Amino acid sequence: MAVSDSDISAALSAYLECYPDEAASLSEPARLLAQGTGFASRRNFSMHVTVGALLVRGGDVLLVDHRAYGILLQPGGHVEPTDSTLIGAAVRELVEETGVDPSGLVLASQIPVYVEYGRVPARPAKDEPEHFHLDLGYSFVTTQADVGCIQESEVRAAAWYPLPVAERLVGHRIARAVTVPA
Repeated sequence: MAVSDSDISAALSAYLECYPDEAASLSEPARLLAQGTGFASRRNFSMHVTVGALLVRGGDVLLVDHRAYGILLQPGGHVEPTDSTLIGAAVRELVEETGVDPSGLVLASQIPVYVEYGRVPARPAKDEPEHFHLDLGYSFVTTQADVGCIQESEVRAAAWYPLPVAERLVGHRIARAVTVPA
């Protein structure tokens, strides 16, 4: 069964229970979720969901050099129709983009460690007008995972960065990779 709007709403609600100070900045996606449908589809241009994966190994965080955006980010991407859970989608994206062996991953929290809502520029090559992403990020830990064969169509490279460096490069959401909710 594919990721449903109720799965997305439940994840957002659980996140807001942990981080109520973010309710105002996430009020628009919450409103859209209450009024619309089909937010797991990347063809929903009012808003659609993407997922991210923050993978921690020791004091390091795995980041990718994102080809389309030209910046360092956590691995992630669009939810696919074959994804049955948001967490499963995050793992799929992490493995696809970085070649990390999924058998060494441990989910740090069932609740997203960050949720971001933002405008995405138009991509005429993909027949996508300007639209909005609701990005839900999950945290994973590993003791042994290493970068394997990267998905060169989407990322230029994948590498481990010390947490303070990763936080400076990507932003505050990275710190939550190691300080997940109880």
